Amino acid sequence: MLYFVLILVLAALGLVVTSLITADSLWAWVSVGFSVLAGLVLLVEWLRRRSAKPASSTTDADTDADDSDEDDDEESEPETEAEREDQTALLPASGELKTVAGEPAEEQTDAADLLVISSLETEVLVVDEFPRYHVSGCTWLETKDTIPLPAKEARELGFTPCALCGPDATLAAQHREKRKSRK
Repeated sequence: MLYFVLILVLAALGLVVTSLITADSLWAWVSVGFSVLAGLVLLVEWLRRRSAKPASSTTDADTDADDSDEDDDEESEPETEAEREDQTALLPASGELKTVAGEPAEEQTDAADLLVISSLETEVLVVDEFPRYHVSGCTWLETKDTIPLPAKEARELGFTPCALCGPDATLAAQHREKRKSRK
């Protein structure tokens, strides 16, 4: 559909150029007609897609409601450990970050440590699709593929520290020890 609109717009452009070259207003009016037709096609497509979305979302909601009636006694926890590990934190409408089972909580970082961490190039480890960064000895990382990043970059990308291994406290303490040993 968009290709058809693109062709109409290009034809309208060509007709405007033709009307300017030949100084004939008929070509300009034909160009306006092509532009209006392209606009109408876009409007019809938009209305068609808009009316299709609520219909599909109501059928999904009906299916979910049917499923929840069957599982009233069960919680919506993942059934296997592998499914738990694949889930990450969810962001509800209130904007508050909640953790899902299997994901470590966020370390509460001291403001002084945060200043140190935000400038460190020391490597931390992240796992794709999970919001936490870790130090290399973290038990949560045992079987996961990790991606090394500088701590500063991990923070800039929105990763938060793991409460199990406490990377902020660990890295800040290491940084302070290095500074003391230099003096």
